[in-house]
Amino acid sequence: MKAKSKAAATPEPLTMTVDEAAQKLGISRNTAYACARSGQLPVIRLGKRMLVPRVAFEAMVRGEGTSSAKAA
Repeated sequence: MKAKSKAAATPEPLTMTVDEAAQKLGISRNTAYACARSGQLPVIRLGKRMLVPRVAFEAMVRGEGTSSAKAA
């Protein structure tokens, strides 16, 4: 019987840090935190931590659910 590798068994986390989101967007850490505080970057707060939900982040990058998108 073959053992499954840990990499294949470990799902991708549901959230990322604001720093990770900044790296993916190519912006500075300070800009990312400013965007998180102003609501431009979707975050959830757990205590003092701010985490970016991957699903909301990907939707934001695709332009879904933004005020600039007009409903037909």
